[in-house]
This record gives sequence, C-alpha cells and structure tokens, in this order.
Amino acid sequence: MAWAPEARTAAVRGADGTTLEVLRALGSGPRGLVEEEAEERLVRHGENTFPGRRPDSWPRRFARSPRDPFTVVLLVLGLVSAAVAAWGTACVIAVLVLVSCVLRTTGEHRADRSAAALRGLLATTATVRRRATAASPPLTRELPVDQLVPGDVVLLAPGDVVPADLRLLRTTALTVHEATLTGESAPVGKSVAADGPGDGGSPALPLGHPHLCFQGSSVVSGSGSGVVVATGPDTVLSGALPRADGRPRPPSPFDRSVNGIAWTLIRFTLLTAPLVLIASALLRGRGLETLPFAVAVAVGLTPEMLPVVVTAALARGAALLARGGEVIVRRLPALHDLGAVDVLCVDKTGTLTEDRPVLAFCEGPDGRADPEVLRWAAVNALWTLHLSELPVPDALDEAILDAAEEAAEEGGPDSGRFEEFEGIDALPCGPGRRLSTAVVRPPGDPRFALAARHTLVVKGAPEDVLDRCARAAGAELGAAGRERLGRRAGELAAEGLRVLAVARATCPARSRPYTPGDERDLDFVGFVALSDAPAPTAAEALAVLARHGVAVKVLTGDHPGTAARVCRELGLAPGGVVTGERIDALDDAELARLAARTTVFARCAPEHKARVVRALRAAGHTTGFLGDGVNDLAATVAADVGICPRDGVDVVREAADVVLASKDLTALDRAIVAGRRSTGNIAAYLRIALSSNVGNVIAMLVAGLLLPFLPMLPAQVLVQNLCFDAAQLALAFDRPGPGAHLRPALLRPRALLRFVTGFGLLNAVADLATFGVLALALRSMGEAEGQSAFHAGWFTENLLTQALVMLLLRSGRHAAEGRVPGPIRLATAALAVVGLLLPLSPLGPPLSMTPLPPLYYGLLALVLVVYGLLLAAARARQPSPSGV
Repeated sequence: MAWAPEARTAAVRGADGTTLEVLRALGSGPRGLVEEEAEERLVRHGENTFPGRRPDSWPRRFARSPRDPFTVVLLVLGLVSAAVAAWGTACVIAVLVLVSCVLRTTGEHRADRSAAALRGLLATTATVRRRATAASPPLTRELPVDQLVPGDVVLLAPGDVVPADLRLLRTTALTVHEATLTGESAPVGKSVAADGPGDGGSPALPLGHPHLCFQGSSVVSGSGSGVVVATGPDTVLSGALPRADGRPRPPSPFDRSVNGIAWTLIRFTLLTAPLVLIASALLRGRGLETLPFAVAVAVGLTPEMLPVVVTAALARGAALLARGGEVIVRRLPALHDLGAVDVLCVDKTGTLTEDRPVLAFCEGPDGRADPEVLRWAAVNALWTLHLSELPVPDALDEAILDAAEEAAEEGGPDSGRFEEFEGIDALPCGPGRRLSTAVVRPPGDPRFALAARHTLVVKGAPEDVLDRCARAAGAELGAAGRERLGRRAGELAAEGLRVLAVARATCPARSRPYTPGDERDLDFVGFVALSDAPAPTAAEALAVLARHGVAVKVLTGDHPGTAARVCRELGLAPGGVVTGERIDALDDAELARLAARTTVFARCAPEHKARVVRALRAAGHTTGFLGDGVNDLAATVAADVGICPRDGVDVVREAADVVLASKDLTALDRAIVAGRRSTGNIAAYLRIALSSNVGNVIAMLVAGLLLPFLPMLPAQVLVQNLCFDAAQLALAFDRPGPGAHLRPALLRPRALLRFVTGFGLLNAVADLATFGVLALALRSMGEAEGQSAFHAGWFTENLLTQALVMLLLRSGRHAAEGRVPGPIRLATAALAVVGLLLPLSPLGPPLSMTPLPPLYYGLLALVLVVYGLLLAAARARQPSPSGV
C-alpha cells in the first residue's frame, strides 16, 4: 500500500486512529514488511540517520570570522597604526583580531559537535521482523538502524535503545527511560493503545502518549513490539534539533551592542580625519603634512583597549563564578547577555520542583482531613513494594511511605500502626491496570484459626477504585455517591494534584492466591493527594529574580493545573495558562503579544518552547532558557542565553552557553548579578574613554583652527593614548555601585552616544579653558619654546582630567561616594604622576615638551577644581547608566 502524505503526517504523530488504522496507513502488519517493499521504501524515504549538514572546514570558518564591524574597525586601526609606524599598537591589534576570529570559529565548531553528540544517542542495530516474500513466514533478524523504514516491526527488550519512533503493538510490563527526550529521571510505563482514539495524550505533545516509543529512549524493563511510524528527520528526536529555516540566527545582545558601538566609532572616525585635513588646508594653508596628525587624531578617537577591557571584565566575572564550582560560562559574551536578561524561561521539573512527589493532604469520604487514609495508603504501598517484583520502586508509593514515617516521628494519631500489618500477597499495577492491591493480616489476628481474616487494601486511579466500591463511611455508595466522589477527584486533579483513591475490604483468610476478581465490594476510605516537591531554594530565588527585574516564565510538558499549582506554591502568579494547542493556532505576532503577558505554558512540545522563546526575543526581550533534556535543545539554541545543568543531556550541555552545577535558580541569579557587574564595568570604560576622546578631538579641531601650529604632535597623541589605555584597563576591576545589579544591564549605543556627547563637550570646555591658561602663562616665551610648552601643558592637563574623569564617572550614579578599588587608585595616581613629571624628565625633549612655569600649575589647579565640580554636578543629574 502506498503511503499517502496525509496518512504519513498522522503516522508521524503516531497518536491518531486505532492500531489497525495506523497499520493500514503504513501498509504493514504484525508480521512485518516484505524485503522488496522495504527496499523501495528505503529509496523513497531515505536512510534512518540523524539529519545534519556537512560541516565547513576550519580554514573556511576562520576566513569568514572577521565579518562583524568591530573586527573591521580593529583591522582598519591596525593598518592605520602601521601607516604611522606605531608597530607596537599594530601588533597588539593583530593579536586581538586573531583571538576574536579564533573564538568565533571555536563557537561554530562547538555547534557542529552538538549535532554529532546528538547522533551518538542513536542505536546501531535493531531487532526487526520481516518476510522474504508475501507468502513466507516472518523472520526475526538484526538490522542496521539506518536501514529501518516506516512500517517495519521492531522488537524491544531490556537495554535496547529505541531505533525510531514506534507505535506499540504488544507490551509486557514495558517501561522506558525517556530522560534523553524529557529530562525526567523516572521510567515511563508503556502500553498498547485501546481500540480507539484518545488515550489521554495530546496530538500536539506526542511524548504524552503511552502507546508511543521514541527514538533515543531506552528500555528499562519488560518487552514489546512496535511498528515504525517515523524515521530520520521525521522523528521527535530529530525535531528537537533546531531547524534551519533559511534565516540566520538573530545576533545576541552582546553582538548587537558591540556592532552598534562599532558603527558609531566608524562614523566618528570617517568624519574626524577629513575635518582635520580640510580645516588645516582652508584656514592655515597646510597640506599633506597634517596627515599624520589627522591619522593620530582618528586613532585617538577609538578606544583601542575595548577588546582587552571587555575580555578582562567578562573573564574576571566568569572566573569568580567558576571559583565556587557553581557556574561555568562557556562563552564569555554570554556573561554580558546574562546581565541583560529580563525574561528567564524554565522547565518545571527539576528547576521549580525536585522531580519527586510529596504528600499534599489526605481526606475522607466527607471531604475532611483524615489520617486513616494515609495509614491504609501506607499499608498498601509498603507491601506492594515488598511483595511485588517491580523493575523500579514506584515514586508515589515512596512518597506515601515517607509521609507516613514522618507522621510516625511526629506522633500523630494511628501514625505508627501501618508497619504492624503482616503482608500476605500483592497485586501490583501494570500495563492496562491502574490500581494495586496489598493483602495483609491485621495485627493481633490469629494466623491459623477458623476466624482468621485478611484485609485487601486497594489504591489507584479514582475511577477504577470507585467502580469497585460498594460503601463509604459505613453507608451504601450508589451511583450518585460514586459520581460525587468522582467529581471531587476531578477537582483535585484540575488543581494540579495527583489523586489516588484508597479502599479496603475484609474477607476470610485463605491459602490460594488472590486475583483481580477479589477486588470488589470495597469500602471507600478516602483520597490521597500528592504534588511535586518544590525545590528548597525555588521560592526565594524567584523572589530575588523578580527584585532584579527578571520575569520568570514556565515552559513545561506537564498538565496545566500541575504547573499552575506549583507556581502558586512558590509565590509566582500563574495567571491564565496557555497550552501547546493554543500556541499552534497563533501566528508569530500574536504569540509575541501573548507571551509577553503569560507566565505558564503547559503541554509544550519542543517546537512550542522554541517558538515562545523566539517570540519573546522578537518582542525585544533578552531571553534566557534553562533546560536539560533533548526536548529543550531547540529552545536552548533559540534563546539569547542557553543554560543547562551539569547533569543535563550531553547534547544540550554542549549547546548551552552557561552550565550550572545543579538546577538551582539561586546560582543562576548570582550569575546574572555577575553579568550585570561586568557589563557595568565595560559601560564605565566606554563612557570614560569615549567622552574623553570626543572632548579631546573637539579641542584639537578648535585649536587647529586658532593656532598657527599643531596643538599636539602625532607622537604626543600616541603616547597620551598609550597612557590612557594602560590606566583604563583598571576599570575592568571596578566594583559597581550597590544598585547596579537591580535591573538588566545592556550596552545601548544610543544611550552611550548621548552620554558621550554631553560629557565630551564638557571635557572640551575644560581643554579650551586650559588653552586660555596656557596663553596667559606662556605669553613671555618665544615662539619655539612656547610651542613646546603648549604641548607639554596640554599633555599634562589631558592626563590629569582623565584621572579625574576615571574617579567621577567610573560606575554607578554615586560611584564617587564609595570606596575606590585599589587598581583604579593606582591607575589614576600613575596618570597624574606621568602627566606632571614626563615634561620635566629626560623624555620630554625627544617628545618636543619643555618644563612649564609655576603660574601654569596654579591656574591649572583652579581649572581642574571647577571642572571636577561641573563634572560631579552633571553626573548627579544624569540618569543611572546601568542600561548604557
């Protein structure tokens, strides 16, 4: 039978229709495919291999790496520095460009390693049932996984890795580990679907269907067989990988910020050098002899130390985080992006909760709290675990026993009596069976007397248990009573609780085994409600993140009620919960508007999580995503910052930008604060360096128009820049103000330009005032001596004002009021010493600088005091630049 596209779509989802309908759509049956038909399908559908592209070679990647404007600026600066024979600067810039290109190439190579790691999750061979001809009997044989085709019948045994997406045909106590896909540590029971659609799963969330097994999961216990419904790129595991849709991934916040700043510098540089040349030619009649000066001015405008300061600030923050072993930053710019995060998307299990259930409460038939319910539930759990050969202990039973033991330690009524029963027999849960029964002998009952009695304690799904109950609280339980109790169980489930019903019955003791037929005519005892255990630090961490301006959004595959309840318990208002089905019905613009006001997204498949993250980014939010399963991979890559715990799936950890020692939001908050502080230091460097440079350039242009000589020689400009650069490196070790981490920090080029323009003009005013002071102090000197003194005076003033600016503008609104860190104190002191002593030293004459008269120093002190007061006043009126 041909496989129609519409049938193939339904088969890939694997959830629609009965088993017979799926087999017919696949043109297969329980005996497997004929070899000839399998070969035709292999040609038609391709090999069952993980999708991927041929990676580019390392040289080709490296050749493409210098494509951002900041790297271009560095290259141009290197060429300019070489042109003016500043070979030291040219070599430093060459090293910076090389490091930048290597880091970019390494990041792309790491992404290819992630895809290779995902391919490593696949099995190599599979046990398949096929026929040589249509009339031949089926034969079972091992087949390479890449030869599987839709319609093949695959046999599963303990330890097998599921080789493709399967619709189960037969199961025997089959449990599967799906941590590769979901990150959930508990094995999942699998069973054959009922003979009809609708098994409680969701077509939008295939992982919710118990009758489907997915490529990459592994069999823990039991056995089964299934028909292949999807291979290669159509599997859920392949769908978890981010798909290339023809559009490049949007740049990260760090890339956008650096690119914006780089283009701003390009515009200034391209404008400044021609202005110097034109003004000198028109007003002073100078020609190309001013070219070295114009080039030196252009070089002086650009903050050459930006890559070094950025790397030092981010590396210092990353080192401090790694020192405690809690956070590893795998990509340095990700630390800046962490500081800019204003929306954090997290999964529920393991992040907000501990991936284990805990008892919420127990209630009797009348809806009131009743400790007897916990007692009987603990009796059932204890002997079911002891007498049944379960592959793994049931997490719900362990939670009930923990609660009963805790109640016993607290001395509650009847709290310690559940262990006094003697176990006789047990009927555990299993495929298609949603209840368990423990047969026990009550304490004190005779063992062999004719009057000996046994008690059957039944626990399980409310509807299954209630169907077997005849009484409740000593009264007959008719259809109306069962309907009332069923509604109550539904209400508790809608609140996000796992609900178990408990019932019991007494019968004469017997030696023959008990069977499910004995589970009848029961007395209803009550309901046990369990919830996910909140992570110990989750509530505190959510409150701290909220104070730091980070909105947390929960993206989970769980039931909407479960997710909403956990959020309420942790103090996070869930609001209206959006499900995967609703996400499918929205376009990108509608989803962006909805995501901005929604806190909880439930029943989410991997593509839903990735769409929500992309929608938040499109709406202008800097988004982080914390996940640990392959189902989180697409969203991890789509986020501005991908975060994974150390025990997450290898492929997700490889793709993540930040790795946590555990899924602890407290450690993540510390990383966000460290990112904001590093960004604050980078912003402080940019504010100081660019405002000083802009002020100097304006003053140089004015002086070039007013003076008959160059206001500063090219060698003096370069020495001054070297002093500035060396001192400004200390800003990487600054301590931002106390409020610098309270809101997202992002380098914003427009805000930076406004700041630089204002303070650059103020710096230019101080320079022009210095020109007046120099004219007054040097009026008695000759022409040659006056020029050298002018150069020395302006050189000294530039270094002193730079030291003053570093102290007053270093970080935060009231940074000058706090204690200045040691590196900045040393750097500013060194600037002042060099500025005052260099003209007086033996190096002064080679740089065309001579000693200055004492009058100049007195007048300069007055200029510096006034300038400092104006700078402090303007800084106090300036908005806090944490967003610069």
